[in-house]
Amino acid sequence: MSSRMRDVDASEAGQMLEVERGVTVRILRDGRPIARLIADQDARRAEAAEAITRLKALREEMGKAPLDEVLASIHEGRKY
Repeated sequence: MSSRMRDVDASEAGQMLEVERGVTVRILRDGRPIARLIADQDARRAEAAEAITRLKALREEMGKAPLDEVLASIHEGRKY
């Protein structure tokens, strides 16, 4: 694989970050679509599976919270 670098302006970089978050970006030439940038679904699924695994491990480690703590955290900061 050759080592290539391409400079991009801030708006292009922002679009690439949107793609990473799951937003599809259409590339237009003269107002007509010529390409789409889409997130790698396999990579996103792998990241989600890893996050779920870590959350399950944390839940096992922390145990269940008592109901009164859960209710208190829900109501904390609310104005009635």
